[in-house]
Amino acid sequence: MPGQGTGVLRVCPENPRYFTDDGGRAIYLAGAQTWNNLVDMGASYPPHVFNFTAYLDFLQEHNHNFFRLWAWELPKFDCPRYPFRKHMSPFPWERTGPGQDVLGMLKFDLTRFHQPYFDRMRERIVASARRGIFVNVMLFEGWALQFTKDPTPHPFFERNNVNGASFGQDGKTVHSLAHPRITAVQEAYVRKVLDTVNDLDNVLYEIINEAGPYSLDWQYHMIRFVKESEAALPKRHLVGMTYQYEGGTHDALLKSDADWIAPGADVSKTYWTDPPPADGRKIVVADTDHLGGSGTGDRVWVWKSFARGLHTLFMDRYELPDSVTDKLYDKAEEIRRAMGHTVSFSRRMDLRKATPRPDLASTGFCLAQPGREYLVYLPEGKSVKVDLSGAAGALKAEWFDPSTGESLPSGQVQGGRAQVLNSPFPQDAVLYLVK
Repeated sequence: MPGQGTGVLRVCPENPRYFTDDGGRAIYLAGAQTWNNLVDMGASYPPHVFNFTAYLDFLQEHNHNFFRLWAWELPKFDCPRYPFRKHMSPFPWERTGPGQDVLGMLKFDLTRFHQPYFDRMRERIVASARRGIFVNVMLFEGWALQFTKDPTPHPFFERNNVNGASFGQDGKTVHSLAHPRITAVQEAYVRKVLDTVNDLDNVLYEIINEAGPYSLDWQYHMIRFVKESEAALPKRHLVGMTYQYEGGTHDALLKSDADWIAPGADVSKTYWTDPPPADGRKIVVADTDHLGGSGTGDRVWVWKSFARGLHTLFMDRYELPDSVTDKLYDKAEEIRRAMGHTVSFSRRMDLRKATPRPDLASTGFCLAQPGREYLVYLPEGKSVKVDLSGAAGALKAEWFDPSTGESLPSGQVQGGRAQVLNSPFPQDAVLYLVK
C-alpha cells in the first residue's frame, strides 16, 4: 500500500530521545517546513497553488527526512506584516450555503467535509513516504487568530456557517473548551483526519501551532482524544505538543500526555546557545518557528542541537515563486545543508546507544556511546580535548567541515586516556571517532 514503510514511528525503547520503527533502528528527524505546503496562500484570491512536487525535490536534495504539513484556519488573514498570506484555500468543510459568509462566499456546512482537502492531505503524505520523508500533520493552527486584525472570516464565526456554531466575541476561544458545539465539530474533523491517514506509516500528529496558554486544557483534551480515537483503529501514531505562544511554559509541555514536544520562547535563549541535553522524558524537536521565527538560526544551532540529542526543524521562508514572503533569509541554505549533514551522520551512528555526553568533550557538545563511538562538535574549530578513557584500543578518526561538507579521514586515535585533537578546518568542525 502507498505510504507503507517499516512500521509507524514509536518512541525508541532503548533510547527514548529518538524515534524507532519495525526495523529497530533509532531515527533522528530533521527538515525544512514552510507555511503553504498544504493550504495554498496568496495576496489575492484564488491563491497561488503550491508546487508540492518541487518542494519534495527540494527536501530530498538537502537530505531532509521530516517536515510539518501546515494547517490553516482563516480563509482570510488580515495582518499588514504578511501581505502574501492574505487569502487561503482549500478548507476541510464544504461551502454549500444557503447564504453568504463575511467574505461574500457560500457559508460552510460544518457537517459536510470537503473531500478534496483530505485527498490532498493523503496524497502529499503518500508522496513523501515514497521519498523516505516523515510528515508531522498539524491538526489546528492558533498563531493567526492572535495576530489577525479581523477574526470574523473563521468558519466558526456565526455568519460563516449554517450550523449555528459561533465563538462569540473572541476568536481565540475556538481553541478552548468554552464552546461545546465547536469542540464537537473539531473532534469530528480530527476523526476524519485519522481515518484519512491512519494506514500510513510516515505520520506524526501535532495538536496545534502556537495557540496561547488559554488553550492548555483544550490541548490536553485533544491529545487524549487522538490517542483514544486511534486505539480503535489499526495503527497508533505519536502525538506532539508544541510551544504555546506568549506565556506558555516548557513545564506545560513536559506534563502533557504528548509523546514529543517542541519548546518555545520561554526557553529559547538556552536552546539557541547551549541546548539542554535531551533526557528521554520526551522526544524533543528544536524548531526555529518556536525558538525565534523564520529569520533565525544558523548551522551552529543545528549541530549543537544534534550533539545534545535533539531533533531539528527549520521554519523556512523557502524559495520563490512558492514562498509566501519576498524577504528570504541569508542563512537558510547553511541551515538546510547542516540538517542534511546531521541526518547522514545519524544514519552512520548507532543512536540506540548514543547519549549526549557534554562531560566527554571540552567544547561540551558530544553525542557518544562511550568506548565505541563519539561525535564531537567544535563550534569555534581549533582544538578539543576528548575523554577516551572508556575506549580500549584505537578508534578511527574523521574530521568533517560543516561549511563545505568535506570529510577528511585522519587515521587512528588511541583510547584509554584523554586526547587533545586539532581541527584541520578554519571554522567550526565535527570530529567523528568510531571503534
